[in-house]
Amino acid sequence: MKTSQFAKGFKARPDTTSSEKRTALDRLNAIDGIVDIQQAGQAASNGRSSAFVSEEQTDADSATESDAYRAWRRANRYSAGQVIELPLKAIKPSPFNPRHFYLKTSIAELAVNLAKQGQQQAIHVIPDYENPGTFYVSDGGRRVRALKEANKETVKAIVVDLPIGIESYKLGYDLNVQRDSQTVFDNAIVWKRFLDDGHFQSQRELADHLGLDESTIAVALSISKLPENVMHEMVARPDRFGSNMAYHITRYHSARGSDATLRLINRITSDDLSTRQVADIVKGRASAQETPKPPGRQRYAQRLEIKLDGVSVGDLKSYGEDRLELRLRGLSKERRDELLHQIEAMLLPVQSKK
Repeated sequence: MKTSQFAKGFKARPDTTSSEKRTALDRLNAIDGIVDIQQAGQAASNGRSSAFVSEEQTDADSATESDAYRAWRRANRYSAGQVIELPLKAIKPSPFNPRHFYLKTSIAELAVNLAKQGQQQAIHVIPDYENPGTFYVSDGGRRVRALKEANKETVKAIVVDLPIGIESYKLGYDLNVQRDSQTVFDNAIVWKRFLDDGHFQSQRELADHLGLDESTIAVALSISKLPENVMHEMVARPDRFGSNMAYHITRYHSARGSDATLRLINRITSDDLSTRQVADIVKGRASAQETPKPPGRQRYAQRLEIKLDGVSVGDLKSYGEDRLELRLRGLSKERRDELLHQIEAMLLPVQSKK
């Protein structure tokens, strides 16, 4: 298959560790060059939101297209960058999806939003040329799951010219890096599978292809030895369980097993243990039950986990007889301001009595 314009833009600059975010932006710009959302919007406003457009339009800028995509596009009279509606039953996950874990609470929350507001952003799909009428998800797997959860039958999609394989993986990976939604646990599962399936011959080759240090690959592969049920307990809290913390937990699991590891994970969350404290537990300098606190750090009396729409966003802790500490994160500006006004309204009567 001839390299497409999409793939050429994909290779605009070699990846390096220091330019991981910049490379993601390069690839996003490459997508914008092929997927013209304004053109799609104009087509919809002219009553041409389906896949049927003029033959002249379908032949525009076809010199760099892959043969398979051109044949599909002409057969379906599709215009590059056009938003169309596809049956959800025709959409299937890509075997090169960079994501492995999808939280049920997150999908349920998005399903509620989609049910109320509808789908605002089209997903990207790649035709399965061997099974006409079906498509692989290139970007938007979470939206597909949420739409199914909301009992929808169709999905808005843009069909892109990119072969299913490592290139499509890199696209999804870089998009997720740009959104900060790619986790070390996704990487652990997928990178191990790439090596097991022979897509890369060594950690070094995989690291070079992704533009990462080989040590980053090695850490992720060590984490892949954890059982998935243990990973699930950490996936929901990427702010607490990054690569370093997960690496120490992997070492602890090797020595103590799953049950003890799950107890340690719960203690890390409830007691807000630092990576250094967990490293001390792993090395045997402290016990998982009686972890030493930094000097001057006061132990809270009670802790209440706070959830919004089923998703953990922080906690409320009480200290001694006169101190409360509220910590919230990951809120939208609107939700933050709403909560702030509610707290102010609660405290106003107290202040007026003084």
